[in-house]
Parts: sequence; C-alpha cells; structure tokens
Amino acid sequence: MPKYGLVTDLTKCAGCRACTVACQMQNDLQPYERWVRVQEVDAGKFPSDTRRFLIVQCQHCDKAPCISVCPVRANYKRTDGIVMIDEDRCIGCKYCIVACPYQARIFNEERGVAQKCWLCYKRVEKGVAPACVVACPAGARYFGDLEDPDSEVSKLIVSRKAAKLRPDLGTEPNSYYIRS
Repeated sequence: MPKYGLVTDLTKCAGCRACTVACQMQNDLQPYERWVRVQEVDAGKFPSDTRRFLIVQCQHCDKAPCISVCPVRANYKRTDGIVMIDEDRCIGCKYCIVACPYQARIFNEERGVAQKCWLCYKRVEKGVAPACVVACPAGARYFGDLEDPDSEVSKLIVSRKAAKLRPDLGTEPNSYYIRS
C-alpha cells in the first residue's frame, strides 16, 4: 500500500494561486473557501529583501491532532496516508478546525461540517495526480508514494533536502517543502 504525500518546491512557486483555483474548481468550493492557501513571506531587509510564497494545506499528518480531538470519530486516516473527514458523521463542533496547527480546515456553514484537502483521492484512485499538482504552471508541486524510494517525491526529499513544515509540532506531516 502506498503512503501518499506532497513535495512543494518553494523556489519555483511564483504565487500565481493556480493550485488554489484548481482545488476550488475540483471540489466545487466558493471563491472564499480555500483548502489550499498561498501565503506571501518576506525575507531579508531592504534593499535586498525578497518575497517568497508558502503553500499551506492539510499536511496529512501521521499524528494528526484533528483525528484525536474528534468526539464522533469523523476524522480518520486512510491506509494510504490521506486524512479524511466523514461528513455524514461530522457534527460541526469545529474541534478539528481548532486542533489543526496549520489552519488547514474550513467550516462549511451551509452543510454544517468541517472540510479540508483530501488530496483528490478519487483522482488518485484513478491514477491521476491531485488537481493542485496538475495545475501548477511552474511545476513546483509533486505528488507520489513516500514509501517508494524510486518515486519522484522520495528522490526530491533526499536530493533537495526537503523539509516538513513545523516539525517541532510533532504531527509528522506528509507534505515537504524545498526552500533553497
């Protein structure tokens, strides 16, 4: 069984937000609903300061706090590593939203449920990469099996020293970032 994850090369990201729009279109989200956020990050000091972009979404953590706080077990992790929400079980308590240290969840007021990235699992089951990965014009996003040492994501993690976002939180995320 694969263990899916993402690698994002922040040195290639131009902040175009094509990943956000592709996610919104794929999941029929409203313009204000974002499962994929592109944040602007300034580094350095004038006159040599730079602007970079950080893409934040569900990190599909191995130790996901959203799972442990859910009183009705609506949050769970699939055997392939994708963290999911069973919307039929969700009671809308928002505990998972508060528990996520990456602020990667939203609340759908109309349906009364928490929502988040699910790595386009229906596409993945058909052998197609998530919409955010396919839509990236800069080729900054990669998806694959983290446990396959020959997969592109595994090779990038090693060769480009990709790092997890906030490893100090102990959530063991399955998204990695190339920063230089």
